[in-house]
Order: sequence, then C-alpha cells, then structure tokens
Amino acid sequence: MSGAIVIGASGSWARAMLKISPYTFSAIGIAVAIGVSVLGAAWGIYITGSSLIGAAIKAPRITSKNLISVIFCEAVAIYGVIVAIILQTKLESVPSLQIYAPESLRAGYAIFASGLIVGFANLVCGLCVGIIGSSCALSDAQNSTLFVKILVIEIFGSALGLFGVIVGIIMSAQATWPSKV
Repeated sequence: MSGAIVIGASGSWARAMLKISPYTFSAIGIAVAIGVSVLGAAWGIYITGSSLIGAAIKAPRITSKNLISVIFCEAVAIYGVIVAIILQTKLESVPSLQIYAPESLRAGYAIFASGLIVGFANLVCGLCVGIIGSSCALSDAQNSTLFVKILVIEIFGSALGLFGVIVGIIMSAQATWPSKV
C-alpha cells in the first residue's frame, strides 16, 4: 500500500465518523436548525432595523408600515423552532446493540442533514429578507409608491426559508430507527 487511504484504517475520517453516535449527529442537526435560523433572523433584523431607524429620521411615517420587514425576519427564527421540534420528535431510543446499525446511522445522518439544510437555508433567507427590508425602508422614505412593489419582492425572498423547511421535512422522513427487539 503505497500511500493509499484505506477506508477501514484506524486513522481514517470515515472510521471516525462511523464511531460517532447517531444521537450526537441528531443533536447537532437539531441545534444547527434552531441556532443558525435564529442567527439568520437576528442578522436580518439588524440590517432592516438599522436602515429603518436611519430612514425614519427623514420620513417618520415609514416606521409603522416597514415593521413588516422585521416580522418577516422573525418568521425565519420561527421556522427553525418548528423544524427543531419536528426533528426532536423523530428521535427514538434503540437498544445499545443496535446503536451503530446501518438504520440507526442513516436516521442520525438524516436528522443531521435536515438540520443543516433548514439552518443554512434560513440563514440565507434572513439575510435576503433583511437586505430587501433595508432597501424597502430606504426607498419608502424617498418615494412611498415603491413600498408595495418592494414588499412583493420581500415576500419572494421569505419563501426561501419555507423551501428550506420543506426540504428539511422531506429529508427527516428518512429518519427511521431500528425497531426494538
């Protein structure tokens, strides 16, 4: 063996990944779903809120109707919480002899992948909604006829988070743990 990596070798990453409990992968996936979704919501609120406050100096009338952008950002965090609850209900106990069974590994990886997909989709969605909400506040301060036009674009940006939730739910359907014997 001249420098080739063998999958079953004791120092390989593949072997290390197989020795990590599927419950650990599941827990990390659930934590990423909620944590990164909240990060995306907070980042979007920061972007939108700072522009909203700045633009409200010129046109105080925009503060109440542009709060919808902050609400859209907050919905991103709620998506993460909902998926985390769904993923938590997918966890089942298995006997210690079956914890590393292929079905257990697949269930753990499915919940992990679902959490990653939802978390990062909502991170991008929060940024998207925050940037569009910022431009909506600034444009509305200049010309009030632009509000509804930009709000429609913001709704389409918010749909990105829903797409992530749908894909995450589909992915989590693969999480079936071995039956107890």
